[in-house]
Amino acid sequence: MHDSLDDFDLRILALVQEDASRTTSEIAEMVGLSQAPCWRRLQRLKDAGFIRAQVALLDRRKMGFNAQIFAQVKLSATGRSNLEDFTAAIREFPEVMDCYVLMGSVDFMLRIVARDIEAYERFFFDKLSRVPGVQEINSNVALSEIKSTTKLPIPI
Repeated sequence: MHDSLDDFDLRILALVQEDASRTTSEIAEMVGLSQAPCWRRLQRLKDAGFIRAQVALLDRRKMGFNAQIFAQVKLSATGRSNLEDFTAAIREFPEVMDCYVLMGSVDFMLRIVARDIEAYERFFFDKLSRVPGVQEINSNVALSEIKSTTKLPIPI
């Protein structure tokens, strides 16, 4: 936890990450501040990068993305020497929701959404497997989602 955050900041961040549509007045009332100091704190937290963005989280299934796939990608030795090319290519694929660099037997873990398995198959063969440097891809289809959250465990 960042040392410059006090209890008011932590409570504000917890409320904002739970529901970013709350007004400054609502947040101020919930944390016990008046509106102006609460607004200044929110601005400071945004300026300092604690709040990266305020977005609407869409339900992927209601939007028609019924398949969620976790793909482990291993690069060849030459692919590892050109990590920038791989990361640039991955950033261009809207199907890739998350991409992480891993330590271990594989180099990257991707979370990919697709309308269905056939759509993922097209993405796999037409895009992902054609990224220069890719040696191996192991795909795992998620059957159900037990927990998915964007909330950090802020101690308040």
